[in-house]
Amino acid sequence: MRILIDIGHPGHVHLFKHFAQKMIGKGHQILFTCRQKEFEIELIKAAGFDFVSFGKKFNTTLGKLYGLLKFDFLEWVHALRFKPDLFLSHGSPYAAHAAFLLRKPHVSLEDSGNWEQMKIYLPFTSSVLTPDVLFEDLGKKQIRYQSYHELAYLHPNYFKATGTAAAILNLEENEKYVILRFVSWNASHDKGQNGFSEKEKARIIDYLAGKYRVFITAEGVLPPKYERYKIKIAPEQIHEVLSGAEFFVGEGATMAAESGVLGTAAIYVNTIRRAYNEDQEKYGLVYNFQSEEGVFDKILEIEKTKDLKKTFRKRRTKMLADKIDLTALMVWFVENYPNSKNTLLKNPHYQYQFK
Repeated sequence: MRILIDIGHPGHVHLFKHFAQKMIGKGHQILFTCRQKEFEIELIKAAGFDFVSFGKKFNTTLGKLYGLLKFDFLEWVHALRFKPDLFLSHGSPYAAHAAFLLRKPHVSLEDSGNWEQMKIYLPFTSSVLTPDVLFEDLGKKQIRYQSYHELAYLHPNYFKATGTAAAILNLEENEKYVILRFVSWNASHDKGQNGFSEKEKARIIDYLAGKYRVFITAEGVLPPKYERYKIKIAPEQIHEVLSGAEFFVGEGATMAAESGVLGTAAIYVNTIRRAYNEDQEKYGLVYNFQSEEGVFDKILEIEKTKDLKKTFRKRRTKMLADKIDLTALMVWFVENYPNSKNTLLKNPHYQYQFK
């Protein structure tokens, strides 16, 4: 098979990388397409995949409208050259539109439920794979699976911490650290949303810096007063670092979920609710806040947890027992498409063989 995978976010590279490696190992051909936003290109290069970059994304409303036309055209042109049998993405309108024009199936993974994006790609998409906990009902195209996107790359079948976080971060022996994440609020789904105020952000950073080494990962440019906390590592090392952190606090849903599936306590602060974060809260892995109120007290509570890392590792083990290996499901689903779609629609329990 020839499969074109479109990438819209660094997390999408992680989502599809083990799938791509397995498919290439089976003799299939994979081409990644992407736009430059944060670390997408670096991650694709680090994994050694063939790819085409369409240039930088646009942040303004007018720019995004222009970008839709530009990137649709580029996706179509490169698809004409590559001749894919199937398109795969995390809700990419560009992949969906090109697939429709070329009369090929587009399989989307979706865990965010952003209707402003879904209404652009859903009409042109053949199947949508979603976590079973997703709030939204996407109709007949939706196939629910019992897992999270983050388990496509952080399941123990694919990721095991090596204990090298201290060396990566140049820490002293037994020096404890925390990870903070702040978003830029430029994405289409971020309009009208918010997380921390600058005042509360400063309060939390000042408190944590007095007890731990603080590392901040952020979209865009950090204010000069926080520049000294900016994490300076290769993007592919972030999961090793998250695994070793005392805890995570941030506005990014994906990184909060990643922390949770790694067994690191996480606090997610954002007016945007995410079903997978809330499902992880049932296991005591991620604490969700739609405002900054109560976050500082939750940090103090986490700090008082006896054997913090051991406690959260046990919670992780319980969560893993309930979830499937998403990458294994994707490989089977794509190789056997469209029969695989019919199989799961008739018998959703078929997925449990991929635990």
